[in-house]
Amino acid sequence: MSVVHEMVKLHAIAHGRSGDKGNRLNVNVIAYDRRHWPVLLAEVTAARVAALFAHRGVTEVRRYELPLLHALNFVIEDALEGGVNSSLAIDTHGKCLSYLVLGMDIRVPKETADGRLP
Repeated sequence: MSVVHEMVKLHAIAHGRSGDKGNRLNVNVIAYDRRHWPVLLAEVTAARVAALFAHRGVTEVRRYELPLLHALNFVIEDALEGGVNSSLAIDTHGKCLSYLVLGMDIRVPKETADGRLP
């Protein structure tokens, strides 16, 4: 029997936090439930996050896995247009940029897409 998937927004199965240090953005994605951890690993890749921030001139994205927390930490270089002291952007700290990641479309097994877990 094959698994049927559907597309949902990442925020359906995870929440996020973000912060900054200079021109470096840090975004964390944390599964609401440990059973969604494999979906995060498969769907939320450094390459996909880099594509989301390409319009900001990102030069590198590193993904760190925190399996005991069921979380991913992304360090995104050159995402803040120079950082707090250099940028004319409205959100120079990057505090709301986790929402860009949480809006990503991901493939989730149908039985867990609406929050119901097997």
